[in-house]
Amino acid sequence: MSDLKLTIELVPSSSWNQNLRSLLKPQMWERLRKEIYKKFNYKCAICRSGGKLHAHEVWEYDDENHIQKLVDIIALCSKCHAVKHVGLAGIQASEGKLNFENLVKHFMKVNNCDRVTFEKHRDKAFNKFEERSRYDWSLDISSLKRF
Repeated sequence: MSDLKLTIELVPSSSWNQNLRSLLKPQMWERLRKEIYKKFNYKCAICRSGGKLHAHEVWEYDDENHIQKLVDIIALCSKCHAVKHVGLAGIQASEGKLNFENLVKHFMKVNNCDRVTFEKHRDKAFNKFEERSRYDWSLDISSLKRF
């Protein structure tokens, strides 16, 4: 499963709502996300589709010291972004705000895989999420200077 182009990246529950959008002044966030979209030629970094984009923060986790470090910001289409945050997508689907099955199909199409691969990857991501959510995480956004 290490060769998947589109992966699930669940943020530990103690880090929910701690993101650049909430930490930066609105005008700084707007400028940053527009720069990211331009950097990716207004296409999704994973599936290369155009349309409405989202700025997605890529985090690296130090599971020993519980430090969540910002390593990149990429442009994602709404489907790839929802897959990245599949836990939130599941909640939104239960509220009738999106079609979860369409996200599963998108994952399978982008990764050229079957549903079993999706389910194994999802289960592994949720196991990692549950383990990481047992701790409080410190955010390291020092790499923000390079954006």
